[in-house]
Amino acid sequence: MVYRSLLRPILFSLPPETAHHLALASLSLIRPVHQLVARQITANQSLRVKRFGLIFPNPVGLAAGFDKNGTALRELSALGFGHIEAGTVTHHAQPGNPRPRLFRLPKDQALINRAGFNNDGAAAFAQRVRSSRPNIVLGVSIGKSKITPLENAVEDYLGSFELVYDVADYVAVNVSSPNTPQLRELQQSEQLNSLLSSLQAKNLELQQRSNRATPMPLLVKLSPDLNTSELEIIVDVITRRGIDGIIATNTTISRDNLHSPTQEVADCGEGGLSGLPLQVRSTQMISELYQQTKGRIPIIGVGGVFTAEDAWEKISAGASLVQLYTGFIYEGPRVAQRINQGLVDIMTRHGFKNLDDAVGYRNANN
Repeated sequence: MVYRSLLRPILFSLPPETAHHLALASLSLIRPVHQLVARQITANQSLRVKRFGLIFPNPVGLAAGFDKNGTALRELSALGFGHIEAGTVTHHAQPGNPRPRLFRLPKDQALINRAGFNNDGAAAFAQRVRSSRPNIVLGVSIGKSKITPLENAVEDYLGSFELVYDVADYVAVNVSSPNTPQLRELQQSEQLNSLLSSLQAKNLELQQRSNRATPMPLLVKLSPDLNTSELEIIVDVITRRGIDGIIATNTTISRDNLHSPTQEVADCGEGGLSGLPLQVRSTQMISELYQQTKGRIPIIGVGGVFTAEDAWEKISAGASLVQLYTGFIYEGPRVAQRINQGLVDIMTRHGFKNLDDAVGYRNANN
């Protein structure tokens, strides 16, 4: 495979953030090569999924964090993804944390990042996307600006929500990044309820002012570091508020069961760990969420998706859709195409005619 044998060694010889920007800038060169193949796979009706009023041509999406500023959405949409989640964007433009802030752990097929929501701000993002919108489902992740005190977080989120409203197909409320101080406190019951109820009120207000037939789908992105009782409290809030979906999960602050040398991990410092070490925990949390919600709230599964088998594990645990970020870095631009084709093969082996029938089947059979 050309990417693994030639391109990845070149990219991995560069500092991770430099390689990331180079990859974004280079996407326009490979778009024509992949577009035809991606369309053929996307056209397979067995992969089609409808959730929260949106039609996804296939279940494989690109997670938030890869294209924070919406600079390469059209190019990314040509690679076979069924949706892209851009951002995370904040109300105020911000540089993020000091560099270096992105690290590779190749022995674990993992990344550690403490980027800190570096982005140009929600207004600049929305303006850019209006002139270069992808032709697939576009989610936009919004988070709290670092300069905004926690007690003013609701107003900060509302400002971002209003700015991205007309360019998003759904909005993901990121309350789980470990890299913005106090952000995860917004997962606490009272704070989460206040934030979500305010966003829903703004949602109805904006719907009345726009041409949308229905309110904007709102999803909540959760931390993998929550325990079962914390998860139950959050699910109660999400259920009572009628939130459209859950994204499970964000990155973890855990460093358990890594194969990389201890000192190498320590040298990376603080930040969220993503990739293969997160795989089991994120799938376990999907299963818990599916059981707690009785399968009534769609789940997007994220964490350690590299192959069709990885995606299938999350779908059979209860995820309607999956996303990847670290898998894209390690596996290259054809990863979505390979996963989608692999899912078709797996469904055929298991006797499923469409993906909907497979969602949560492992839970149903337990």
